[in-house]
Amino acid sequence: QVQLVESGGGLVQAGGSLRLSCTGSGFDFNSTTMGWYRQAPGMQRDLVARITSGGITNYADAVKGRFTISRDNAKSTVYLQMNSLKPEDTADYYCKAHQLRNGLPWTWWGQGTQVTISS
Repeated sequence: QVQLVESGGGLVQAGGSLRLSCTGSGFDFNSTTMGWYRQAPGMQRDLVARITSGGITNYADAVKGRFTISRDNAKSTVYLQMNSLKPEDTADYYCKAHQLRNGLPWTWWGQGTQVTISS
């Protein structure tokens, strides 16, 4: 059974930090691209950061220099370190797993964790 379990969300003041974690099971984590997305109320879900199985990362412009994505394959966990948080970072944050299986895309989402930044 595939699962992605996120944790680490919460309420912090602007300028603070949070670290989100997402632990995967039921699939080959090591060969999977992992990503963090976020969705604010009434908005679409957007990419925040992504890390490939080889460790290549990319970030949304809005978080470059403030957020860092990393992975620990031994723990099947991907992290999102969020520093210098702003009220506009407030959203539900979702972990996503992505693979190509026989050339076809396979995707799995976590349940989300809420991040609220107070001004």
